[in-house]
Amino acid sequence: MRLLILAGLATVLAAPPAMARAFPDPQQKPAPGNEAPQTPIAQAGYSVATNYQLQCAGCHLGSGEGSARNDTPKMSGFVGNFLRVEGGREFLVRVPGVAQAALSDAQIAELLNWILDPQHGMAGASTPAGFQPYTAEEVARVRHNALLNLPGTRAGLIARMRAQGIAIDDGMGQP
Repeated sequence: MRLLILAGLATVLAAPPAMARAFPDPQQKPAPGNEAPQTPIAQAGYSVATNYQLQCAGCHLGSGEGSARNDTPKMSGFVGNFLRVEGGREFLVRVPGVAQAALSDAQIAELLNWILDPQHGMAGASTPAGFQPYTAEEVARVRHNALLNLPGTRAGLIARMRAQGIAIDDGMGQP
C-alpha cells in the first residue's frame, strides 16, 4: 500500500505544471476591446427596457411570461396583483432578483414602475387603480431587508389574493 501511495505521489510530481494559474499573471494584457475597466450596470445609463433585459428577462423571459418549468412565475397580466394585498408592495422590492440586481435604488424604482405601469407595462390591468409609483427612497428602505423564505412569503401573499377573490394566473399551474 505504501508503495502505491509513493508511486502516485511520484506521478503527480513528475507531471508537467498545470496550464491554469491560481494567481493572475501581472504581465498579462487584456483581451482586445477590454482594455478599459467595464462600467458597472448601475452607472451605464441604460434604458429601463435594457435594464429589464439584463436583470429580469433571464428568468421571467422577454415579455414577462415566466417559466413554470424553471419555477419562475409570469409577470405579464398578473404581477400588479401583489399591490392589492398587504405586504405585496414590499415583496416586489425584496424578491432576490430585484433586491440583488446590479442597479441603483432609483433604477429599481424606475424598473418596477415600468413593469407596473397600468397602461403600458407588462402588469397591465392587474395593477390597481391609484397605483403609487415606487421612489428610490422607498426602494432603499425596503431593499436590504432580506427575504428569507421566498416560497412561503409568496404563498402567503397568493393566499391573501385568493381570499379577496383575485384569480391567480401566474403561470405556475395552480389556479
